[in-house]
This record gives sequence, C-alpha cells and structure tokens, in this order.
Amino acid sequence: MQDKNKHISKVSAAGLLVTLGIIFGDIGTSPLYVLKAIVGDSVIDADIVLGGLSCIFWTLTIQTTVKYVMLTLKADNNGEGGIFALFTLLKRMNKKWLVYIAVIGGSTLLADGFITPPISVTSALEGLRVINPSLTQEDIIPYVIGIIALLFVVQQFGTQLIGKFFGPIMLIWFGMLGILGAFSISNDLSILKALNPYYAYNLLVNHPEGFWLLGAVFLCTTGAEALYSDLGHCGRENIRFSWFFVKTMLLLNYFGQGAALMKLDGLKLNDVHPFYSLMSDDFLPIGIIISTAAAIVASQALISGSFTLINEAMRLNLWPKVKVKYPTTERGQLYIPSVNWLLCFGCIGIVLFFEESAKMDAAYGLSIIITMIMTTILLMNFLIMKRYPAWFIYILLITFLFIEISFLIANLVKFQHGGYVTIIMASLLAGIMFIWLFARKIQDRYVEFTKMDKYLPILLQLSNDRTIEKYATHLVYMTGAAKNNEIEEKVIYSILRKHPKRADIYWFVHIDLADEPFCREYKVTQIIHNKIIRIDFKLGFRELPRINTMFRQVVTMLAENKEVDVVSRYESLHRENIAGDFRFVVMKKFLSYENDLPFFEKIVMDSYFTIKQMSLSEEKAFGLDTSNVTLEKVPLIIKLVKNCELTRLD
Repeated sequence: MQDKNKHISKVSAAGLLVTLGIIFGDIGTSPLYVLKAIVGDSVIDADIVLGGLSCIFWTLTIQTTVKYVMLTLKADNNGEGGIFALFTLLKRMNKKWLVYIAVIGGSTLLADGFITPPISVTSALEGLRVINPSLTQEDIIPYVIGIIALLFVVQQFGTQLIGKFFGPIMLIWFGMLGILGAFSISNDLSILKALNPYYAYNLLVNHPEGFWLLGAVFLCTTGAEALYSDLGHCGRENIRFSWFFVKTMLLLNYFGQGAALMKLDGLKLNDVHPFYSLMSDDFLPIGIIISTAAAIVASQALISGSFTLINEAMRLNLWPKVKVKYPTTERGQLYIPSVNWLLCFGCIGIVLFFEESAKMDAAYGLSIIITMIMTTILLMNFLIMKRYPAWFIYILLITFLFIEISFLIANLVKFQHGGYVTIIMASLLAGIMFIWLFARKIQDRYVEFTKMDKYLPILLQLSNDRTIEKYATHLVYMTGAAKNNEIEEKVIYSILRKHPKRADIYWFVHIDLADEPFCREYKVTQIIHNKIIRIDFKLGFRELPRINTMFRQVVTMLAENKEVDVVSRYESLHRENIAGDFRFVVMKKFLSYENDLPFFEKIVMDSYFTIKQMSLSEEKAFGLDTSNVTLEKVPLIIKLVKNCELTRLD
C-alpha cells in the first residue's frame, strides 16, 4: 500500500488510544442522557424500559455498526471521511443534483456541533445536584461555560495532542461504563431479554407513545456521523477495531441502567438519574469527575469533524476562504480558528438559552437525522458507482431510509421545543454554502479565456521595449486557466492595457487542487524559453498553498539546472550576479455597477461579495508575501446594462 494511505489501515495501540479520544466522545457519552430522555416525566413502565433498550441495541447494530462502521467508512477519499469527502468521490458520476444533498447534509451536521458540547457537559455536571440537591441549575451553568471555553482554547494545539491526552480518559470512561453496567445486570439478568427485537416492536406499535419515543432513542447514535467525519484523523481500521469495544461497553451500561429502572416500576424518575443510580454513594464523586472529563472529550468529535467539513467545503468552493492551520506534523490534523470560535460562542449561547440538559434533549437530534438521510442518499450512489448488486443496494436503501425517516418523523415534534434553534443555524450555514455555489456558477459565465499564441509576439516586443519603464525583472501572475495554451482576458488586459507592464520574464502560475488530501507536484512549461514560463502546481486539499515558498523553490531548481536565467538584467546588479526582483500580481474581482442582473442573481452576488470581504484575502489565500504583491481590482461584468438613450445637443 502506498505511503499516503498508510494511516487508513495501520492499527496500533497508540492509534486505538487516540481513536478513543477523538472519535467516540459524542456517541460514548450518550448513556448520560438517553434513557433519561426515553423515560422522561412519565411513570416508569417495564414496556418502555425493555422496548427502549431493544430499540437502542438494534439502532446501534443496524444504524451505527452496519451503515457507518461497516459500509460508510469504506467511502474514504484517500483516507478522508465526511459527507463532503463522499460527495467528492461521486463527482465523476456527473449528477449535479448531488451537490444540493451534500450542502444540506454538511450544514445540518455543522449545526449539530453547536449542541453536542452543551448537552454532554451539562448532563455530566448535573450529577453534582445528585450529591448536593440544594444546588440549582443556575449554579452549574458557569462551570459548564468555563469547561466549554477551555475546550475550544486547547483546539489550537492539534487533535493529535488532544487525542493523546483524551484517549486514556475515554479508556477509563468506557471501562467504568462496562463495569457499572455489568454489576447492575448481574442483579437482574432478565433485562437481557430486551435483545429480542419483539420488545422494540411492541413498544413502537402497541404503546400509545411508543413511536414518538424514537426521538429519544435516536440520541444513542447521533455521534455516528461525526465518527465518519473524523476518519482522516485516526484511520478506518483503528475506528473499526475500537468500535466493538466501545459498543460492548455502551450496551452493558444501557442494560445496567435498564435493570436499575426496572426496580422503580410504577414510580417517576423525579430526582433519580438513571446513569448515576448505578453508582454507590462513595463512588459518586469519582464517577461525576470521570463523567465530566468524558463529556469534555465528547465535544471533540464534532469539533474536529467540523474542521474537516469546512476544509473540504472550501476546496469544493462551497465556503469562503478562511485561515487553516496544521498544528502538528501528523497527517489529518488541522485547526480552523474562525470555525473554532464560531462554534465556541454558539455553544455558550446554547447553554444560556436552554440551561438544562432535559431541554437540550428535547431539541437535540433533529438536524443530525437530516444529515444521516443525506448521507444515505450519497452512500447508495457510491455503491452504484462501485457496481454493487442492485438488489443489495435496494435492500440497504429501503432499510436505512425506513429507519431514518421514522427517526425524522419522531424528531419533528422537537421543532417547537427548541429544535428550531439548530434548524435555523443549519439554514444560515446552508445559505452561505448555496450563495458560494450559485455565485461560482454565475461567475463562470463571465470568465473568458483566450489563446496565448496570438499574444506571444506582443509580449516579446513589450519585454524588449526600453521606452517603457520596467515594471519588474520577473512578473508573476496567478492564472485559473487549466490549459497551457490559454490565459484569462483580464490577465492580458492587465499586462498590455491597464498599465503596460514590461518585465524580462513573465511567469504564469496555476494551482490545481487534487481530490486527494496530500500531494505536492509541479510541472514547468517553457512557452518561450527564458521569456514566458508557466508553472502548474498540483496540491492536495490538505496542503497549505504556500505559493511564495513553493514558487521560490521551483525557480531555484530551474536556475541550478540552467533552465532559466534569474540574474537581474540591470547592468550593475548583473555584474555582481544578483538575482532579479520578483513581483506577483493578484487580480481581485468586484461587482461592477455596469451589471444588469436578474433579481435572484443580484441578491446572490451582493451577498457573495459582502461575505467575501470578511474572508481571507486573495494574497493570503495563496500564501504570498504582501511585500512583493500587487493587488489589482477587476470589475466583474456579467450582464451589461443596456445602452442609455442619449440626446446630443448642438
């Protein structure tokens, strides 16, 4: 297997530990609130407990294990996962409508990231009220906010460091889950009959509120989508090996909680917490500390997954260019400051808005089930592309859509109880992505390319015309033309007309973003030897576009191989063999007043340029030094205003 794919298949003890710390935090802390949400304020009923446990078992088996761990993890883009990575794999199918599915799924998953940290941390710290009933929810909120803020602060050090720190915590957490659950089950082995799917059927069909409890049951698998998004951080096989341990510990705890609840048949939960009821009074303080630590880790899966999603959205031109950092040398590790702080303030807002985990339960899950449905549609297209048998694909499609649409219907009741918050967030995020998508399509109608050949003679004449003041020894333009023999009209206009720019050597640099994450390749084309040169860089979408550094490195190698003479043409400097100056020209577009656009297109383009003002500048996006960059503004004229009627006066 090639070196670039080693992280997909390599399994190690360290890798498994890091996986526990990064991948399974969200799904791993579900026992804190799932059964509590299922029982709710109702009287504890054996049918609800057994049916709820049966639903949990089969959801984790079919939805999480089969769909995500066994099938979806196969759809990796050179080791990268997530709904945008899946969409990238499907681009060759040329089904244009799939991009809308990807945008909806990506935005709802990002919106889910705003509620995962608050519900996990709040649920854990509410254990303090079990120890000290005099504590109010208002007393707990400052601690929740402080922990969440600290979690986002440490993101800048990279998920590799976080994984090494969080891995042991999660190992202790899952060990505690399994031990507590097994001890409780040993006191009532009859609870294991909930493994029979009959009890799930009985709850959903015969109990008056059974079907609507699916909204609470769904909380046990909400972390499955983040599991897929974080594939690039840990690798497929590490996730698969870890999952069977994680699933076993989760089920032991769920069934242990069920055994404890069966003893309270006919009563209400009131102040009884199903999870903390498994702990003795002496162990309770330690259990709360471990639970809080695990809840902090739980937030990590969605955060790191959000970084991956936004990074891939930028590559697909679905998100504004923002700064991306790579805190460690480990492949797959990245940090996006703007996304980090957006999530941070959003999570704090969620805590202040809902205050209690029970209210968050009522809102949690509505957005993520939409993501799962979108993933199912894309996954089925992936299986079609891979030529799986049609009967196999149809069985999977019917099974997963039946389950997920049932979850969606059950979760719709959450809309009025707070689910509208995440839907509003998802709509805003989707709005930005659709603006970027439609704006790109509109701009593509404007970009005009011309053949380079017809301008080569005049460029040579300009370079040798000493009546024009030299602009730079080496003049470098960034070009979007994919073909060597083409160039944008605006680049030619800039060189010849806007202000004639005489240079000794003209360089044209093109960046091609590869569908794979890690790739650094380049190609040099001497259009006219030592006069007009083109360099094509092919970069992976996880590579920082340090064009200034890469360009300098390529030029140095060309000079060493005598392929180009970079020495200054000024006589005094030439005698001393001093390298000539380089100047980059970057074209920045703005929406011209000369446009006569339809209403929808005008709204899209106005919104696009408004958002773009807050994004990364063109030169920073290319990794260019601002000291040697000239930024030229170019009017974007898509549809000219019709000629005005003018009357000439004599």
